[in-house]
Amino acid sequence: MALLHYDLLIIGSGIVGLAHALGAQQRGLKVAVCDRHAAPVGASIRNFGFITVTGQSADQTWERARRSRDIWAELAPRAGIDIVHRGLLVTAQRPEAMTVLEAFRVHPMGVDCRILTPNEVRDTYAGLTGEALCGALYSPHELRVHSPTAISRLIDWLKSQGVTFHFETAVTAIDPPYISTARGDICAESIVVCPGDDLNTLYPDVYDRHGVTLSKLHMMRLASPGFRLPCALMSDLSLIRYRGYAERPESAALKHRLERECPNALRHGVHLIVVQDADGALVVGDSHHYARTPDPFYNQRIEALILEEFTRVCGFPAPSVIERWLGTYPSADNDMFCEAPHPRVRLVSVTSGTGASTAFAIAEDTLKSLF
Repeated sequence: MALLHYDLLIIGSGIVGLAHALGAQQRGLKVAVCDRHAAPVGASIRNFGFITVTGQSADQTWERARRSRDIWAELAPRAGIDIVHRGLLVTAQRPEAMTVLEAFRVHPMGVDCRILTPNEVRDTYAGLTGEALCGALYSPHELRVHSPTAISRLIDWLKSQGVTFHFETAVTAIDPPYISTARGDICAESIVVCPGDDLNTLYPDVYDRHGVTLSKLHMMRLASPGFRLPCALMSDLSLIRYRGYAERPESAALKHRLERECPNALRHGVHLIVVQDADGALVVGDSHHYARTPDPFYNQRIEALILEEFTRVCGFPAPSVIERWLGTYPSADNDMFCEAPHPRVRLVSVTSGTGASTAFAIAEDTLKSLF
């Protein structure tokens, strides 16, 4: 039987792989995607669906986030993907956090952001009544989609545009132009490998060289609080995790205070992101634990730390938990890397949990290097 032949074969159907499929399809290439699972089940459907611009690292990551946000906005109506809400409110519960936000606002990355007083926050954002509120930074740049629905609709749309998907087809070896899979060989002129949290099947030496591990996240879905959040929500703990804030010299004082006041939250990598689904339910997280193979167990003590931060920020007890899950993503010192283990092969890994926020722009850069 004749081999299947493509201009580009992409390994992995998460958002990084799909971004490359979109870019290649727009170039008029014959494109296929292979995935070992029957459907995407990894980080791309377990996340917040939050396309984050403000707070990204002050290097190419911030620029890529801006570009990817624009592509999401253009793509969503064509692919039938709903933008659930827009914008971001980063609240400050401590004066030191407010100092970080004020410094960020006058940085070039703070363009179009606004500083809000506590009264402005309470008057504008129903339900946010935390007594410790010192103020907030509002960013208009963010978009939010419902990840499982968005990924499914993006796949369907790519199929309608001529992209071929080979699910339940694990790739076991690459010897360009031949790709060995558990279901037979495929031929492709170029190959992009985007395997998500699979660090061992293809090019494990590259992951070893970059010191890649996995980050395990605790996340949950809460019942509707009975009102609509107009945008995504973050808090003080986010300011020492997101590099765009943490890289500001003003963040040192905040970190020292947090180390005194909430050491358990820092030990478990807890910070707060709250987004809202169309049905009113809240998606809340998260935590960070690092290992080459994280254990698979959900810890309710860590959940309690996240919900404690939720109550502190919002000023009311967290609604009941209606769903819990763990996420994983590759993690390393750099936000991402693109390696060329062969002239016609690119291995692309987002190692900062920013795949939804940056993948479309990363794909543009990758394809420029191949075609």
